[in-house]
Amino acid sequence: MYHYTDGGLRNVWLANGYEIRQTPYGEGITIHDLDGLTEAICLALTEKAGVLTGVELRYLRSAGMLLSQPALGKLMGIDGQSIARWEKTGRVPRWADKLVRLLFLAHAQGNEPIRRAVERIRTVERLVKQRIVVQESGGHWKPSLQESDPVPA
Repeated sequence: MYHYTDGGLRNVWLANGYEIRQTPYGEGITIHDLDGLTEAICLALTEKAGVLTGVELRYLRSAGMLLSQPALGKLMGIDGQSIARWEKTGRVPRWADKLVRLLFLAHAQGNEPIRRAVERIRTVERLVKQRIVVQESGGHWKPSLQESDPVPA
């Protein structure tokens, strides 16, 4: 079995669906269907007993819903600093724990209003983080929009 520690998770083990390979940089691992694995882990987190840890909340947010802390905060009606604090301290309020689980499940199961809200927030974040790159060509300046860095973990 392989101890899967992506995103800081410490309680996930893979029984199969991976290959260990030697690379020029040492041992490496190839995961079959990484998106499917991520979704399975997130579903398991929504069903686990007890309150989510900060690491588990971060995994659901960043890997499961692909949202930044401010984006999840916006979806929940709070500020992103609260999300950051819960992830850092590991003290997730019960109401927030339940809401994040419900939001992930609704999003994963195709609830259209939730999916649209999540996608709208992602789109706004991408647009806000675009940068204007201006390039001179043949004596004329031409602007283009480019995405900056990906959503932070």
